[in-house]
Amino acid sequence: MTKLTAAPVSAAVTAPAINVPLFDLKRQQQRLHARIGERLDRVLGHCQFVFGPEVEELERELEKYCGARHAVGVSSGRDALIMALMALGVGPGDAVFVPAFTFSATAGSVAATGASPVFVDVDEASFNMSAADLERAIGEVAARGELAPKVVMPVDLYGQAADYAAIGEVAARHSLVVVADSAQSFGGSVGNRKVGTMAQISATSFYPTKPLGGYGDGGAVFSDDDRLAAEVRLIRTHGRQGSGDEALRLGMTARLDTMQAAVLLVKLEEFEKDLAARRRIARIYDAELKGVVQTPRLAEGIESAWALYTLRVENRDAVRQRLADAGVGTGLFYPLPLHKHAAFAPFVRGDEKLPVSEQLAKDVLSLPIFADLEDNEIAHVIAEVKQAV
Repeated sequence: MTKLTAAPVSAAVTAPAINVPLFDLKRQQQRLHARIGERLDRVLGHCQFVFGPEVEELERELEKYCGARHAVGVSSGRDALIMALMALGVGPGDAVFVPAFTFSATAGSVAATGASPVFVDVDEASFNMSAADLERAIGEVAARGELAPKVVMPVDLYGQAADYAAIGEVAARHSLVVVADSAQSFGGSVGNRKVGTMAQISATSFYPTKPLGGYGDGGAVFSDDDRLAAEVRLIRTHGRQGSGDEALRLGMTARLDTMQAAVLLVKLEEFEKDLAARRRIARIYDAELKGVVQTPRLAEGIESAWALYTLRVENRDAVRQRLADAGVGTGLFYPLPLHKHAAFAPFVRGDEKLPVSEQLAKDVLSLPIFADLEDNEIAHVIAEVKQAV
C-alpha cells in the first residue's frame, strides 16, 4: 500500500530563491566573535559586573568619538531620556514638546517624570520635528496657561539629525531647553558636528539593532555641561554618590552593565567601517529606487547613521506583503502616530490633527540596511521593490 504524504511541490515552486532579513545580528556577531569573547573573558576574570573598568573606558571612547565633554553610560535609551529630563528639573506641570511621529519611548519618558508630552507635527521631507509646527504648539500651550513650556525634545528619526538650528531658534525665543533624542542617530553628523553635541543634553540607545548596538539594553547621555553630567551620574545610581548610602536626590537604577560596555568597546572599533557600509547601501538604494518610490531625503550637510532606510510608498501594506512573499524583510516604523496611542490619550486635547504624522504612518516602509548585507541581497531587495510597486 502506497503511503500518501502532502506533496511540498507548490511550496517549493513559490518559495523565494533568497531571503533577506530586515536585521541580521548573527553576521556581525560571527565577524567580531573572537574579539568580543576576549573582552567578555576579561570581565569574567575581574567579576566587576557593575561599574567595571570597561564602563569608564567606554565613556572616554564615546567622548572622543563624538566630541562631547561628558558621556555617561546608562541602562537604556529610554532611561537616558528620563534622566536627562530629571537632571533639568522637569516634572509635573511642565510641557515637553515631542514629535508625534516616532517611537513611544520619547513621549513615555516625558510622562515618567510627571510632565506632559505635547505633540508636534513633523516635516514632510525629513520626517523630523517641524520648527514651524513647534512654534504653533508652544503658542497654544502658552495661551491655555495650564502647563509651563519647559523643554523641546526633537528625535533624529531613522538616523538623520533633526534641524537643531531652526528648532533651537524657536526654543531660544521661548526660553526652552533642547534635549536631543538621538536614539537612532549616533554616528551621524551635521557639518563637522557629530551627534551627541547638537543640544545641551543628548541621549542615545545601544539597543542591539541600533547602528552601535550591544547584546542587550544600554544607552548614554552626552553633555558639555558639567552640572548636568554630574546630575545624571547621581540619578543613575539611586541618587547616591560614590560608595555612600545617602540618597542626595531621587534617582533610578540605570547603570550600563560592564558586559555591555565590553561588547560596545569592540563594536566601537568597527563603527566607522559599519557606518560606511550602511551609507554605501543607502546610496545604492537611492540610485536604483529614485522615481520608483519616494526615497529618503537628507538635508544639506547631514550624514545619517542610517539606523533605518525608510521609503514612502502608496498601498504600503500591499507592497509589504508582496515583499514578504518574495523573501524581503521590512519594518513599519511607525504605523501609529503618538497622539493616537491609547497610553497618551490623557495628554491629547480635543481633536488634535497632525496631518503629516498621520499620513506618514500610512506610507512608510523600512528596507534591510545593515553592514553585513551582501551585494546579491541588495540587488534582490531592489528588484523586488520595483516589482512590488
